[in-house]
Amino acid sequence: MKKMFITSLLVFGLASIAWAQGRDGFPVQIATKNGVVEGNLDTRTGVQKYFGIPFAKPPIGELRWKAPQPMDNWTGVLKTKDFGPRPVQKLIWGDMNSRSNGVNEDCLYLNVWTPASRNTKDLPVLVYFFGGGFVAGDASEPRYDGENMAKKGVVVVTVNYRLNIFGFLAHPELSAESTYKASGNYGLLDQSLGLKWVYDNIAAFGGDPKKITIAGESAGSISVSYQMASPLSRNMIAGAIGESGSGVSALAPVPLAEAEKIGEEFFKKFGVKNIAEARKLSTREIYEMYNESGRFGFPVVLDGYLLPKSLVEIFNAREQAQVPLLLGWNTQENPGAAFMQGLPNTKENFIAKVKQAYPKDFEEVLKLYPHDTEEQVAYSAMALAGDRFISYSTWKWFDLHLRNSSQPVYRYLYAKIRPPLVDESMEAGLAGGTSKRPSNAPPRPKDLGAPHAAEIEYAMGNLERIKEFAWTADDYKTSDTMFEYFTNFVKTGNPNGPNLPEWPKATASDPKPPVMLIDTESKSIKALDDARYKFHDRFFGNDK
Repeated sequence: MKKMFITSLLVFGLASIAWAQGRDGFPVQIATKNGVVEGNLDTRTGVQKYFGIPFAKPPIGELRWKAPQPMDNWTGVLKTKDFGPRPVQKLIWGDMNSRSNGVNEDCLYLNVWTPASRNTKDLPVLVYFFGGGFVAGDASEPRYDGENMAKKGVVVVTVNYRLNIFGFLAHPELSAESTYKASGNYGLLDQSLGLKWVYDNIAAFGGDPKKITIAGESAGSISVSYQMASPLSRNMIAGAIGESGSGVSALAPVPLAEAEKIGEEFFKKFGVKNIAEARKLSTREIYEMYNESGRFGFPVVLDGYLLPKSLVEIFNAREQAQVPLLLGWNTQENPGAAFMQGLPNTKENFIAKVKQAYPKDFEEVLKLYPHDTEEQVAYSAMALAGDRFISYSTWKWFDLHLRNSSQPVYRYLYAKIRPPLVDESMEAGLAGGTSKRPSNAPPRPKDLGAPHAAEIEYAMGNLERIKEFAWTADDYKTSDTMFEYFTNFVKTGNPNGPNLPEWPKATASDPKPPVMLIDTESKSIKALDDARYKFHDRFFGNDK
């Protein structure tokens, strides 16, 4: 089996040489601990690129729904010039512009961009986890491309991990067969093993294993919060970046018994008697059953292994990685319609929806979110929808680390509204990408702020790779600033640098900590809305 797998990888790599090498590159080889990989050195940029490096055994057959297993060694040279397959998933938010080689359960591959020359060593490292709600996404998406940051002197790695039923199913039988007597969280365990691969191998690519910063957006940001807290990962990282999300209340964990019951009921519904039978099902059968169920993924689990306690408990015990943290969220994390649910933006409707959502606390909520005019309602509905979805969750991560660490913490609010789409017949998705707008569909409401996921290509310096939007000089100016902040942080644990607006770190004693407002004209401001997050902290019971 091992020989067949490696042979198929070698053939797969050979078939892609012509495309991957291009007109401006030549082959380069690096010896990893599993064997030699061959990528390409781009002579235009000086960046070496290694795509589709396997970091774990394929999680198929008897390894389906098991913790990832370290990759076997191979002999010869493994061609790594094409992105590996992406995790099995539906296209939920339009086309995420994947560059991967199809969709497959065999998806545990990572990609490396390095600027190292033959004498380079100890470069800072960024490991990026993609977003997509733990149900979609791909490490090959152009917005995550690491080439531009590599040109700035950083080794960049993007990591695939299992999703939805393949990555997060828990079940009593799976727990019983596990050495740590729990199940689920396989996608997060994939990330942790990918991080371990980076820690063990990145020196060969010119990186310093003691200078690894992990980053991600949305589910990727939530992943960073979990890896920062996990005893399996927290000692391998030197810094963390979170873009919109933490596991405090967004995709928060459930007790193992609850997750096992969900998995048990899922298979019972489809007449699958046990895990042995489920492992014999084809990818198609599992995929179709999952889609027919109407589920949005499976929950993260308090498994006592990757995640021994909740994030609030871990951070309050100061057991998280004690490293610099940079995080923030966007001004329109969720459209106001998500809260108003189709009702017009009138004062009366807003009050009614607030009373419905907060029957015991509506008076306090109404004081925090202005609603006297239609315009105020529009902005407050947007703010409340975003707070409930992901902004509060990210704020709580900020607050926990600020109070339970002596390391610097930097907070941003991303406010740059994207330009129009090049093709007016398309519409932007809610988590990135675009899709065709039905001809009879009413126009989507105008953005009142920066939408969820909109900052990714700005932060990674990748606007030119995203062809759907009509980027302007202001967009490139905003991106230059955010990209420099992120790159500086990866290098030093501090986003500040020459020709950038000063970004002060937050302090636990400051009731209105500084926030870097990232826009065409970026500037540091005092926190304006923390009373909203402190209310939700009490509302969700996390203020203890």
